[in-house]
Amino acid sequence: MNKKPVTKIVSLLFLLFMAFIWIVPLAYSFLTSFKVEADLQSSGFTILPIHWVITNYQEVLFNNTSAPLAKWFMNSLIISVSQTVLVLVIVSLAGYGYSRMKFKGRDAIFVFLMATMMFPAVVNLIPLYKIIDTFGWVNSYLAAIVPGAAGVFNIFLIRQFMAGIPKEFDESARVDGASDFQIFTKLILPLIRPVLTVVALFTFTASWNDFLWPSIVFNDIEKMPITPGLQLAQGMYVLDISLSLTVALIAIIPTFILYLFTQKYFMESLSLSSGVKG
Repeated sequence: MNKKPVTKIVSLLFLLFMAFIWIVPLAYSFLTSFKVEADLQSSGFTILPIHWVITNYQEVLFNNTSAPLAKWFMNSLIISVSQTVLVLVIVSLAGYGYSRMKFKGRDAIFVFLMATMMFPAVVNLIPLYKIIDTFGWVNSYLAAIVPGAAGVFNIFLIRQFMAGIPKEFDESARVDGASDFQIFTKLILPLIRPVLTVVALFTFTASWNDFLWPSIVFNDIEKMPITPGLQLAQGMYVLDISLSLTVALIAIIPTFILYLFTQKYFMESLSLSSGVKG
């Protein structure tokens, strides 16, 4: 008996099982968001709503007296998009410097930079907060945007991706009179687009889902991003499960859309050499 079809069938069944585990809670949460809380408590566990309503979404989106969800949503969007753009600029330039440029101590600096990954991020919270407080950035977007602008892992990822691009490309461009900046913008950037997309995806998702750091630097409810805001909303809607699930579902919409439209580039970048064709 050929083992290859059996392996494929087993793999398919395993993937279907994992998909089922992930999809069922989301589907149940989505359906529960259309339920009346009274029906949810009286009927117990039911998959489909007895009475379909949209009052939960109306309450969450338009009743901002207790939980300004729209404001939290916009705060998170501004912070996540700004941090993603800043990260792409910084780590792409850093990756180019460590991969293509030659300067004294380059490799030693990069090794030291990689060594900092051994320290847990939590040890930086107190000194980082003192720096933010000194700059007067507490309760501002800068407090959430700037500290995560230069992720070491992202620099490593882009550097390794650039290492797969033949340096003969650079030499040919220099023969034609191109400067380092022109080589970076016109030659390297188009080739590393897949890995930049993945970095952007991971950065946006991490920024959007970050809870600990925003909870420290924001104490003004109006300026909070959505993740620490959800913790407050959970306390407000502690007796209303359908409202709590509605808030959570709205919060995952941006990351879901982002993954939906960037999955092609994510799969393409799984191979560090996919940026170079031929």
